Amino acid sequence: MFLRIWITIIACFTLQLLKAQEIKQNIKGQVIDASSLEPLPFVNILVLNTTDVIGTATDENGNFVLENLSPGRYNLQATFLGFETIIVNDILLSSSKEAQITIRLTENIATLNEVIVKAKVQKEKSINKQALVSAKMLSVEEANRYAGGFDDPARLASSFAGVASNIGNNAISIRGNAPKFTQWKMEGIEIPNPNHFADLGTFGGGGLSALSSNLLANSDFFTGAFPSEYNNALSGVFDMQMRNGNNSNHEHTSEIGLIGIDFASEGPLSKNNNSSYLVNYRYSTLSLISSLLPDEAEGIKYQDLAYKIKLPTKRTGTFSFWGIGLIDTSGQESEKDSQLWNYEEDKEKEVAKQYMGATGINNRFFLKNGGSLSTTLALSTSGLNFTTQQLDTNFDLQPKSKIENTNYNITFKSIFNKKVHAKYSYKAGMNAVIMNYNLFLAETINNSYENLISEKGTSTLLSGFYNTTLSHHKFTFNLGLNTQLFTLNNNKTFEPRLGIAYQVKENHEISFGYGLHSRLENLNIYFSKPLNTNEQTNKNLDFTKAHHVVLGYNWNCSNNLHLRIEPYYQHLFDVPIIQNTNESLINNTDNWFVTDTFNNKGMARNYGIDLMLEKYITNGFYYLISASIFNSEFKTTNNEWFNTKFNRNFLINCLAGKEFKTGKENQNLFSLNFRLSYQGGDRYSPIDVAASVNQQDVIYNESNPFSLQNQASFVSHFTANYQWNKAKTSQKLSLKIINANGYKENFGHRFNFTNQSVEMYREAIIIPNLSYKIMF
Repeated sequence: MFLRIWITIIACFTLQLLKAQEIKQNIKGQVIDASSLEPLPFVNILVLNTTDVIGTATDENGNFVLENLSPGRYNLQATFLGFETIIVNDILLSSSKEAQITIRLTENIATLNEVIVKAKVQKEKSINKQALVSAKMLSVEEANRYAGGFDDPARLASSFAGVASNIGNNAISIRGNAPKFTQWKMEGIEIPNPNHFADLGTFGGGGLSALSSNLLANSDFFTGAFPSEYNNALSGVFDMQMRNGNNSNHEHTSEIGLIGIDFASEGPLSKNNNSSYLVNYRYSTLSLISSLLPDEAEGIKYQDLAYKIKLPTKRTGTFSFWGIGLIDTSGQESEKDSQLWNYEEDKEKEVAKQYMGATGINNRFFLKNGGSLSTTLALSTSGLNFTTQQLDTNFDLQPKSKIENTNYNITFKSIFNKKVHAKYSYKAGMNAVIMNYNLFLAETINNSYENLISEKGTSTLLSGFYNTTLSHHKFTFNLGLNTQLFTLNNNKTFEPRLGIAYQVKENHEISFGYGLHSRLENLNIYFSKPLNTNEQTNKNLDFTKAHHVVLGYNWNCSNNLHLRIEPYYQHLFDVPIIQNTNESLINNTDNWFVTDTFNNKGMARNYGIDLMLEKYITNGFYYLISASIFNSEFKTTNNEWFNTKFNRNFLINCLAGKEFKTGKENQNLFSLNFRLSYQGGDRYSPIDVAASVNQQDVIYNESNPFSLQNQASFVSHFTANYQWNKAKTSQKLSLKIINANGYKENFGHRFNFTNQSVEMYREAIIIPNLSYKIMF
């Protein structure tokens, strides 16, 4: 009897304790001026989608906290006298982590008696207010939610208009341009390709991103006519930012899945000065899904680490220390049975080891005159050791090719930003990149193993920019100039930029953007030389350049529905080509072993129209429809226009998802997300059958390059998430599948020794990830 009474007392006490542990969490954030980036005090913050009136105001440093909110999605409204009222949608709050956001307010240029308080949704605008066309904010929450996003910025961007993608890697082609023309930036600094197994299959892409969604803040993605602060980019820019760690509470995340493990931690270093740390580590072998990957994917292992430390000071501004790094290994073994030598790769043994890293220190200081100065010193590095050997008739391995490249850059960047008043602000800066390189490339050509490049040295890329923003009534003007100097050959550029936006009606805006843009080639191109010579004939190659012209139309159909239409034209010039041939470097996607001489007499053009209709998530439902019709062509010295390798002609993406609240108090969340992608097929040149049989290799007829096209591809992606929240912890079970319908992607052609014929190589790569995450 005593035992029963004791158990009853304990059970009642436990029940009451559980009831007392209400599942509550906080939303923290900061409100800043969108132009000057200065904190704004006394801004009113109101939660919109609750039955109770919940609100607060920012303190003298622009910070605010909304406490004791139940898990779920929230919309916030920020109101401040003299500034446009802003609504921030889709803030997802879990029980284990405080949600942290930054709200940027734009000063209202109308006089007070003309002001009508009408809230604007912030989501359709890019973070960089100088971008008036071809810019989209990359939301970390969407990267987790969108089917096919796979927590990868590049795969997320492939949902947007004008962006063509692949299944086997995350390389993207923006408006018909090569993936290598896209620039990656981290904390304002250009970094090496931040993808695992980068540049092995396609320059500019890789297998999976090393940028974990646990660390990333909302960032910007540009597809054309970028503002003047961006240099050395031709087709697009990923302007990625790391978020700051929680400065008041320690929070941790641990995840295990089919593609590896992931651990993240954040918290305050000292609560007295609002300093914080944030760190994330991942490791994977892909062994659990090896049967779904190509044969050459055996032995894949990778790991990455990233961190950010924030140290505010009272007199010298805010310092931040950040870094990201990755290490990859992969390879394949040769087939020992000669009866199974159907293709060239069957006889080959490959070993690839590579690494990438970037780290920096930044200081942002607000001056007494109202301006701000942001200065960064960074070090970045990348290395690739890729060896290929081939079995001979005696089953001995002979060297076929070798790449040993090491690069490390020292970057110094400083930007001054000044808001004079509501109608006028300007930004100016300089950037110096000291490029140190140690390059070695060798390949067997005509049965002889040749050292193609062996170069060690230092070069510098210098750039500076200036941008003025003028606002008057319904007009906004951005006028800018960027200039560059490449000290290797003293080639320089002067690149004007212009953006104009006009608010036709309350919810309708038309815009125009123009920019001259340029990008260097991979460094090994400048040091390549023709066979049997020692002359580096490409050392004086100029930047590849492009004029971008974009028209834009934006219609906020409602607070939750946005339509964007953008016709565009790009004229590329100074494109490296081989004289008296149809070969252009614009189509080079993966060839490291270049031995030809190029000149800058080539041209290209891309033109089309992009459309994107986006319904923001409301009542648990969202959708996004993007479509593009375009043409991409290049011209060489024969004065004929040909299709580029990336001319798919059309792209269509349809995404949709639905969230369901579950649990006794609707504290849990279940979601289903789908994406359907339909795009024009890959392009390739006709096969020269006789020459292929004679040389026992695939030989293309380049008299009419890329004139043939595969059938259009239809690919589906799927994501399901179930998150349950308890006091102080939340757990999440996810199933994410890339290429759920098993579409066979085209990987080019290969010569079949057995059949003495050229075959198209197609394979269905399905990438699933079943994962469990706990946040505490």
